[in-house]
Amino acid sequence: MLEEPPLGYAVCQLFERYIISRAGDYVIIVDQHAAHERLVCEYIKKVTEQEGIKRQVLLMPEFIELGNEYELELLTEYREKLRDLGLIVEPMGDLTVVVREVPAIFGVVDAKALISKILESIMAKGDELFVKGKLSHICGTVACYSSIRSGRIMKLEEMNSLLRHMESTPHSGQCNHGRPTYVKLKLSEIDKLFERT
Repeated sequence: MLEEPPLGYAVCQLFERYIISRAGDYVIIVDQHAAHERLVCEYIKKVTEQEGIKRQVLLMPEFIELGNEYELELLTEYREKLRDLGLIVEPMGDLTVVVREVPAIFGVVDAKALISKILESIMAKGDELFVKGKLSHICGTVACYSSIRSGRIMKLEEMNSLLRHMESTPHSGQCNHGRPTYVKLKLSEIDKLFERT
């Protein structure tokens, strides 16, 4: 007889946000976005460490209107460091920048959301963000925007695939922001909730 996987098998999706699975006498509730975000981040870090950062040229460069002059100054100041991370951003005049290339590992990405999040990170961390080993912060930012979103209906096969990947990925019990990606409730704990002994 095959041994049951640690995170069990998906039973259903709840509120298009949580995967409910069962493993032995445990019910496991998985936050689909947080879990997938961790998987994407770990994958990005692994591939980047092994192969370096490869860029992909956007077929349609994205023009982004920034909120103020300070944001434009920051992107101009950090332009070469962003290039080293695979992101080609060029000022176009006024408060507009164009994103021409993104790291290939990111696949399809919302460039406006990515630039917004990177600006937020630069404002918070400055040069520290670009110190070797700090790539994980940017990986986390991109992972957040390229992961399965809450509200997305998933098939059982997709849910089980996510569970299997979680089982084989380091740190999959926590999202990139430190929150748990799943909780396990033992049948005895559920019984206590209903005052059963």
